[in-house]
Amino acid sequence: MKERYEASEIEARWQRTWNERGSFHADLDKGPKYYVLEMFPYPSGKIHMGHVRNYAIGDVVARFKRAQGFQVIHPMGWDAFGLPAENAAIDHGIHPLKWTYDNIDHMRGELKRLGYSYEWDRELATCHPSYYRWEQLLFIKMLERDLAYRRTQLVNWCPDCATVLANEQVRDGKCDRCSTPIEMRELPGWYLRITRYAQELLDGLDVLEGKWDGRVVTSQREWIGRSEGVEVDFPLTHTVDGVETLRIFTTRPDTLYGVTFMSLAPEHPLALSLARGTEREDEVRAFVQRVRAEDKTRRAAEDYPKEGVFTGRTCRNPVNGDEVPIYVANFVLVEYGTGAIMAVPAHDQRDFEFARQYGIPIKVVIDPSLEKALDPATMEAAYVDDGVQVSSGPFDGMPNREAMDAIADMLESQSTGRRAVSYKLRDWSVARQRYWGCPIPVVTCDTCGIVPVNPEDLPVLLPEDVEITGKGGSPLAAHPTFPRTTCPRCGAAARRETDTFDTFVESSWYMHRFLCSRYEDDILDRASLDAGMPVDQYIGGIEHATGHLNYTRFFHRVLRDLGYVKGDEPAARLLCQGMVCKETFSLDLGDGRIKWVPPEDVKTVDDTLVHAATGQEIVVGRSEKMSKSKLNVVAPAGIVDQFGADTVRFFMLSDSPPEADLHWSDQGVEGAHRYLLRLWHLVQSIADRVRGVAQYSGDGTDLGDAARSLRRVTHASLDRVTRDIEERFSFNTALARIREMTEGLRQAAEWPEAEVPAAVLSETVRVLLIALAPFAPHITEELWERIGGEGILAESRWPAHDPAAVATETVTVVVQVNGKLRAKLEVAPTTPDADVEAAAMAHDLVVPHVRGKEIKKVIYLKGRLVNIVAK
Repeated sequence: MKERYEASEIEARWQRTWNERGSFHADLDKGPKYYVLEMFPYPSGKIHMGHVRNYAIGDVVARFKRAQGFQVIHPMGWDAFGLPAENAAIDHGIHPLKWTYDNIDHMRGELKRLGYSYEWDRELATCHPSYYRWEQLLFIKMLERDLAYRRTQLVNWCPDCATVLANEQVRDGKCDRCSTPIEMRELPGWYLRITRYAQELLDGLDVLEGKWDGRVVTSQREWIGRSEGVEVDFPLTHTVDGVETLRIFTTRPDTLYGVTFMSLAPEHPLALSLARGTEREDEVRAFVQRVRAEDKTRRAAEDYPKEGVFTGRTCRNPVNGDEVPIYVANFVLVEYGTGAIMAVPAHDQRDFEFARQYGIPIKVVIDPSLEKALDPATMEAAYVDDGVQVSSGPFDGMPNREAMDAIADMLESQSTGRRAVSYKLRDWSVARQRYWGCPIPVVTCDTCGIVPVNPEDLPVLLPEDVEITGKGGSPLAAHPTFPRTTCPRCGAAARRETDTFDTFVESSWYMHRFLCSRYEDDILDRASLDAGMPVDQYIGGIEHATGHLNYTRFFHRVLRDLGYVKGDEPAARLLCQGMVCKETFSLDLGDGRIKWVPPEDVKTVDDTLVHAATGQEIVVGRSEKMSKSKLNVVAPAGIVDQFGADTVRFFMLSDSPPEADLHWSDQGVEGAHRYLLRLWHLVQSIADRVRGVAQYSGDGTDLGDAARSLRRVTHASLDRVTRDIEERFSFNTALARIREMTEGLRQAAEWPEAEVPAAVLSETVRVLLIALAPFAPHITEELWERIGGEGILAESRWPAHDPAAVATETVTVVVQVNGKLRAKLEVAPTTPDADVEAAAMAHDLVVPHVRGKEIKKVIYLKGRLVNIVAK
């Protein structure tokens, strides 16, 4: 073995060794399973630093659990359908199939070079017929159970992508892929009845509380949005398109007698129909088209300006016969209730503001008390507190809370309303007018209607001979043969569905298929799922909170009800990692214009950052998520070339807790590399002393102070590393403990044999390498071999700490940031000052208070206090 640390040579060697030995193969017959899964990537062609961080987190968990004796399921695959492949076909003249598989080949190589412990024999790509064949069968089964259906509905339409978008794919009124303002169109499409599982999905969040990222649980509760109230039918004064009543949902039946107008969402099916043929038709159409393109989140905000337009139509209040004008209003969302709201301006602030703006009457039906009456003419805001009913017919004088039930009883007895539960959640639109997606396996027959393809005729293959222009809808519709087929039921000529599935469909059940990716007899192998599900630890981005993570919970329940899987949730635990951020570089072009500059075009001249090509001074911006648009991306391949995979992994995990954003630092990467170099030379310096020497196994009574001190540091650090990984995923503090152990070993290595026996050194160096192996697996394998370690680390067991070795004197060190108490450390009195300071800086209660700040100084009062001064 060479004395010099040659990262690329060492890493390639050990990756070959792991592969040849099958070190990462899970044999579920040989031990308990542990399924760790990171959200699989879209094959864009390059691994980015967000991938590196996500997969490094998962790999630490996988290697740690494997060392604990678990049979670890740790697969990798490709979320391979999607619009970017079509864009590449247009921009570069390359077929999406070739573009996708070329990218997969390249990215697979990048992942392997980083040394992740994947079971590559489970690999799958969602664009392969062996995957989407079973997706098509699953859809057919959902169709049979009325969980899939086709309907015409107002949808989000991206005119640039020429496709329908789900609500989750619209950001600020724009397509989240191309940023084109969306339009609203009436189009037929396919839907999955996720609303059938709304309450179950909501109830399941109670079980996931404390196990899934709390932000996801909160977001999903809000997205599902359960409300209890009543539905009320308001008869229209004029029948419109065969519709005779306007149905609303309200949680306040006690205010029903105070309705003075109706508010429809611009997306409501009757919004345009009501105005048709009236003098308001053009005004309503213009208003509806404008508001539909606005961001719905902003429209729902309390401070958003309230706007509306009268449709020219009215309805009647079923409880008092009042004629009520019907408006279309920008603050009403179709996702809430029925998309129509009874407006009671006296008792709802938004309605109050709207009524004042448009001169609509205000009618009080709840007074604070019988002695204190409200005057609509002098009210400055809506009265929203409890009180007593007034102007409410037979309910006058009744406390409004009692009136809620009483009025609901009356509505039900008169068949004009009913108690109901409403959800914000809407059925999932899954049809897209794109080529590069899974074909929807149905045909339309003039005689039989919509008919599913026979299961034995699956998969419906995506044809390769298509012309992709990006305009005019799906290229499949213009294909010379694909749309033409025969009816599976009667044999007559029929038209094949030319829409393809939203790519969220593929990613909703991939974690199930990973467990039986080569199974060819059915959608899933029940035995494999019994053995492997649920995912024990799922890892991915918070941006998927209400999209993918909601859909996969739905799919899991569908698969459960079809008998393929047991249990209610697909993943027992969820960790959402933070983003990888870096400062931006730009040039000031004047007149408020800037030009973004990539890091590789920046150099330092006389302590000043300048543009390498022009010499102009660089403007350094704040640290932001790495993105191609701002050119603040650092390519993993270049860093691996320069420093090695272990350095990249070590830095990614040592800087911040996994759930926090990581701020890229070239100095931090260099610091990680320096640590690995020190470790390399340290272990080599003692290799001859410990090679072949059994680890110390005594109770410590035969050891001197130096040896006992080393064992104390070793086992205290091991205990904390174990708990930091297993209980909190606090990898940054775990690595701080490993650094502490390393320093203890360095100091002990300078002591003579009489003070620190080789057996004690042997124990520490072995514990150190095993503890570091999940984070930096290649260098630790090489050093393990150098000291004569048994077998290889990838297949070694995690050591248990010796409590007796730790049960010695420790001191409590208080950690302050700018004079305020933030944490406490338990340290040995002999712990080096630098290690105490490093541990204080890395403490998970301290990091949030120093992140992004300049550390002016660190003051350590030995054995008592660390004060960090940060600005």
